[in-house]
Amino acid sequence: MLKAFLISALSFLLAATSASARPNVVMLLADDLGHQDIGCYGGPVKTPALDALAAGGTRFTDFYSGCAVCSPSRAVLLTGRHHIRAGVYSWINDASQKSHLLEREITLAEVLKQAGYATAHVGKWHLGLPTDQRKKPTPADHGFDHWLGTANNAAPSHHNPDNFIRNGEPVGLVEGYSCQIVVDEALTWLEKHRAKDRPFFLNVWFHEPHAPIAAPDEIVETYGALKDKAAVYSGTIDNTDRAIARLLARLKEIAPPEDTLIIYASDNGSYRADRVGGLRGSKGMNWEGGIRVPGIFSWPGVIPAGAVEKTPAGLVDILPTVCGLLGIAPLAGVHLDGSDISPLLRPAAGTAFTRHQPLFWHLQKARPIVALRDGPWSLVAEPDFELSTSNMFEESWIPAIKSGTYKNWQLFNLETDRAQDHNIAPDHPEILARLKARLIEINTSIMADGPDWHLDQ
Repeated sequence: MLKAFLISALSFLLAATSASARPNVVMLLADDLGHQDIGCYGGPVKTPALDALAAGGTRFTDFYSGCAVCSPSRAVLLTGRHHIRAGVYSWINDASQKSHLLEREITLAEVLKQAGYATAHVGKWHLGLPTDQRKKPTPADHGFDHWLGTANNAAPSHHNPDNFIRNGEPVGLVEGYSCQIVVDEALTWLEKHRAKDRPFFLNVWFHEPHAPIAAPDEIVETYGALKDKAAVYSGTIDNTDRAIARLLARLKEIAPPEDTLIIYASDNGSYRADRVGGLRGSKGMNWEGGIRVPGIFSWPGVIPAGAVEKTPAGLVDILPTVCGLLGIAPLAGVHLDGSDISPLLRPAAGTAFTRHQPLFWHLQKARPIVALRDGPWSLVAEPDFELSTSNMFEESWIPAIKSGTYKNWQLFNLETDRAQDHNIAPDHPEILARLKARLIEINTSIMADGPDWHLDQ
């Protein structure tokens, strides 16, 4: 009821503004892509399409995922809220968990749909899908008019996947590579299914380079031997860039580049330690290597070309920032953990950016379990409680997670120590005390909102 009321109120607020005056919005999300994988971030993979996107817009040096693993980060992107508030504690396994993105959450797709946008999701979903035993919402329940997705990864690999679902119906075996299949679907929707008289929101979530990996031999061999996992990994990213190039070319035919806002990022850091740009840790860890990812914003004529922004930002800022760029008022009564970073993207407007709440991460099996970024400062801590050794999230852990406390606090200055080699907490007790209190305050608020999946729903 509350969600329906809020969306109704949003419709009223937007009624006076013409949807046709707003740009198309395209969200491109990689899966497990490291901070230093693609060319414009100094990576070894040839990514001319993404490099051109960065050259034509703003590239963030310190951009962050919503979590160190898949599902929670995606929940953060769509809602602008911490994933635990949104119902997602960790990566989702539909067969064994009740967990899913709560239907009560208001997503970016729903906000834009109420603003008059046609909406589509293509690619990995991993926010919960129905099974024979469990009823869960689908992308259609979260604001998408059309969707093609997978419950988790492309299976059996990126090559010839057989687990795509389109609008609730299994598709079966699809020949080709996942990234190209996903773009094929996006192009088909753009050509045949979207309402041509409305702007569109196209949410494109690739599977690459998440394992199990596969890429065309002719691409892989440019990076090394065909059986070299590093070469195949690079090949999946290269292949994705080629798919993105096809999509970008069609977008330019549909509308002038000035009519389309494009955002590119990754859901978390790489599982390969050699692709995190010298940062500490990797996927699944709340060190910088697990949560720092590429972040590119392009909107010619609005966002300046060739800009490099060092202010920390992340996926949690996507929803409020899109609203800010499009002139859509944020929902009253909904706490957003992200901030509107549009002042950073439109510096000529002369509006100063102030983050209302530090960036914060919590993942129960990660070490460190919590992390906070406030300006140059990075604060991390270990759990003062134990969970079972299972790598898969167990909903029986929720009481311990909600009541858990932390220990072994460490403080780093990322401006002088981006590798987090030197704990300076003993040297700065006043900064440690201030940030520790702020982290505990944010953590307490989030845990109060987290659903009790371990109880009968």
